[in-house]
Amino acid sequence: MPDLSRLWGRLNPLTSPSALLDIAVVTLLFFWLLGVIRGTRAVQLLRGIGIVLAIAFLVNSAVDQLTTLSWLLRNVIQPALVVAIPVLFQPELRRALETLGRTGELFNRPFGSSNRLELIETVSVISKAAAQLSQQGVGALIVIERETQLQEFADRGVLIDSRLAVPLLLNIFYPNSPLHDMAVIVRGNRMLAANVVLPLSEDISGRFGTRHRAAKGISEQSDAIAVVVSEETSNISVMYDGRMVSNLTEARLRAVLAGLLKVTLPEERS
Repeated sequence: MPDLSRLWGRLNPLTSPSALLDIAVVTLLFFWLLGVIRGTRAVQLLRGIGIVLAIAFLVNSAVDQLTTLSWLLRNVIQPALVVAIPVLFQPELRRALETLGRTGELFNRPFGSSNRLELIETVSVISKAAAQLSQQGVGALIVIERETQLQEFADRGVLIDSRLAVPLLLNIFYPNSPLHDMAVIVRGNRMLAANVVLPLSEDISGRFGTRHRAAKGISEQSDAIAVVVSEETSNISVMYDGRMVSNLTEARLRAVLAGLLKVTLPEERS
């Protein structure tokens, strides 16, 4: 009880308003920072760093007699983390500073959820475009962003931010067009960027080309869905969570995408 009384005495707004203000400011700061990194790969990195720090703290507290290990934890691992954090979180730190520079977006969360109608439109457009590209024997790689943001990859390509449409996708992937030879990133029902370079997976059969390796690579490093149209075989495939579903028709592709995006498509009239 005495401890609770002292705590209430420190937090009582009538006697100590500065303490509550201090807590509110720190809470808002952490809430904003979590909003910046939510949906990015930084979440996994932060979780890993937290586990390392927790293990280091427990080991250091439990085995004080292990002086060499304690010295390593105190003088090597902790300083190394201080140096590594700015390197590991460089994209997120840059995005946070950019957000600070845009006054109107100061407290906006940098992620957003697409509504059902947008996702239905995305499924329909991508399915129709993939089917037409397959019929024409034109290769394509379309990546659909989900929870994990792909902004760091989009920044490496050509930013478009245009409403998704079948003619636009056909025009981009048309052979010898300036933007055809990489990936397109889709966010909601908008094309975020084209000519995007993606990480290549090594864990794939040698009979697959660069597009399939890139699709598998991005699906391994994020929760994105990648739609691939093979230029050699005209086969349509979907990559997600490092797995591949092949030999898809337009109808089957539409069903697979709807299932992965968790939307119910309206029944088509015959």
